[in-house]
Amino acid sequence: QVHLVESGGGSVQAGGSLRLSCTASGLTFTDYNMAWFRQAPGKEREGVSCINWSGGRTYYSDSVKGRFTISRDNTKNTLYLQMNSLEPADSGMYYCAAEERAPPMTARQALSANLFRNWGQGIQVTVSS
Repeated sequence: QVHLVESGGGSVQAGGSLRLSCTASGLTFTDYNMAWFRQAPGKEREGVSCINWSGGRTYYSDSVKGRFTISRDNTKNTLYLQMNSLEPADSGMYYCAAEERAPPMTARQALSANLFRNWGQGIQVTVSS
């Protein structure tokens, strides 16, 4: 059974930085594409960033491109999201997600919650102005 645990969230002022981590167990990590999603109160869950199984391909939503960086350490079964220049609009619950790499995902699927069947419990990020 796939188990995903997020860490590193918290409160920060606008312009600050946070680094989220997601530790995975119960899976062969390199068999999975990984992603970060977020959800603000009253809004739908949205894709933030995705990384393919090898780390060689990444995808970002337009709202975070240039500010966030996704990465993974396949030796540690860990996914990361470095978030810089944070804005109040970045506030919400952040979720780690995993999906098997076969069949290959398209760029559109990479940030679609419908593709991913394995989810962490989420971690809160709050950015104050």
